[in-house]
Amino acid sequence: MDRSYRRRRRTWCCSFAVPPSSPDNFYSSTHYSKPRQGKSETFSKPNLSVPSSPQSTKSGSRMAGRIDPRRILSPGRVSPIDSDPAAVDSAAPVPSPAIDSEPKLRSRSFRAPTPPPLPPAVVEEEGSGSGGTKDGVFDVRMCLRGKDGGCMVLELNSVVLYANSEVFAGLISDYKKGSGSTSNGSGCSSKMCRIEVPEVDNLGLFRETIELMFEDDVTKRLAKIGVFRSIDVLEVAAGIKFTRGVLSCLKYLEAVPWTEEEEEKLRSLFTRFKFDDTTTRDILGRFYLNDSADSQPNVAMQLVWSITSSADANARNELKSLVKGLLSKSSVYEKNHVDLSKEDLYSVCHSCLASLVSLFEGKSDDNRHEQSLPKKDMNKPLIERVARQVDNINWLLEIMFDGQMAEDFVDIWTNQQQLLKLHDDASPMVRYELSRVSATLFVAIGTRKLQCRLEARSGLLQAWFKPMLLDFGWLQRCKKGLDMKALEEAMGQALLTLPLKQQHMLFMEWFRYFSKHGTECPNLSKAFQIWWRRSFLRGSETHEIESR
Repeated sequence: MDRSYRRRRRTWCCSFAVPPSSPDNFYSSTHYSKPRQGKSETFSKPNLSVPSSPQSTKSGSRMAGRIDPRRILSPGRVSPIDSDPAAVDSAAPVPSPAIDSEPKLRSRSFRAPTPPPLPPAVVEEEGSGSGGTKDGVFDVRMCLRGKDGGCMVLELNSVVLYANSEVFAGLISDYKKGSGSTSNGSGCSSKMCRIEVPEVDNLGLFRETIELMFEDDVTKRLAKIGVFRSIDVLEVAAGIKFTRGVLSCLKYLEAVPWTEEEEEKLRSLFTRFKFDDTTTRDILGRFYLNDSADSQPNVAMQLVWSITSSADANARNELKSLVKGLLSKSSVYEKNHVDLSKEDLYSVCHSCLASLVSLFEGKSDDNRHEQSLPKKDMNKPLIERVARQVDNINWLLEIMFDGQMAEDFVDIWTNQQQLLKLHDDASPMVRYELSRVSATLFVAIGTRKLQCRLEARSGLLQAWFKPMLLDFGWLQRCKKGLDMKALEEAMGQALLTLPLKQQHMLFMEWFRYFSKHGTECPNLSKAFQIWWRRSFLRGSETHEIESR
């Protein structure tokens, strides 16, 4: 036989006496012998697809050709099976592969790996009546038919199938009963047992799962194919009740880390299949808390307290971004019982406000945040300690804005009469930190992130508008991430939400201050023009509106 032809036909018939070293090079150790006279069969190479897998490919027609009539049971040894009375003359030239003009079925024949083969005398032709169920004999022909129209033929050992799969054990028994053959105790007889499995999603995956029945160490094989493929194998093994394979997959999956994609795939599998609780307890423990949610501590509350009492600025900023993302409504993570309640957030806010009052009064012995700090941090400059509490409040406000829970804080901040009094007496380089809280609220109102009633808006502006005018110059010099243009625009929009009489008072106060300090004051010219246009309409327009 021509060498090039033998190489081309190398992947069409193979031996699995020695398990392949890699799924990607499954037939690398196949040995061939010279062709003999015997039955010739025609096969078409399948094009396997993997549903819900990035390795999926579309099926297509393949070349079909004739192969050597003898099947290889192990490297270096051959034995004829399925001989055809119409034998092909051994002296006749081997035909070249031909393309089927109208291929309707794609098929491929495989033999599963087996224990070390017996002497050649043990293997007989189909229907000879001997050797049908002994180790090393392929006495089951399983035809797998894929949903995409593909077909795959596996020649297997009935003893292995019967011992590993309840489903196949039943099919083998049913076939032998229907054929009237005598059974030898393992559910099969001396004749070739034929089984058909229809509607297979993935032919290659099904074959790979069957091959695990012939492996001594299934977990070692799973480690080679990886977590993603092992989850697919677990699904097939559960479907055919391959108990040893299921247990090996669960053992392997529990012992290794998962990517998010693998985790979601495994979670989906567990919703569709019910496994034994004792074998899945450890895996489910990575999905769900074993105890009820009510008995769990409020983890989110603990995180918030830890962040607001942290003295390390870099760590605090990093953790604030992390926790805010986890608690956000737009977060992809399931929050359930770790959601912060409104009461939890406001309790932390009150603690931060109490710390601010104590710091401005020169006290630091009666607030929780200061007591939790190391002694070296309590000796830091006043401005740094005040800024930390202001940062905490603004961070909590961002969480409350996202949860539509910040309306009550407007009233709380408006009623901070003690802080307002301390603001008047404090140094400008310290007191401007309080206006950063006011700026956050003004921006939220002006940009529609915060909706609150008229009394709350009016009280906020009347209480903190003047301090904002005084501190604006310092805010410009120490922005700390604050967008000054956005602040100016938001302040003007917030003012325009008030009745015209209140707007008149506040805009006139701004006009007098701006005329004296210029750029040290926020520029509300655009909002001022809108107020002017609304306030001083033409007489006819005013009378028309009043008459309505």
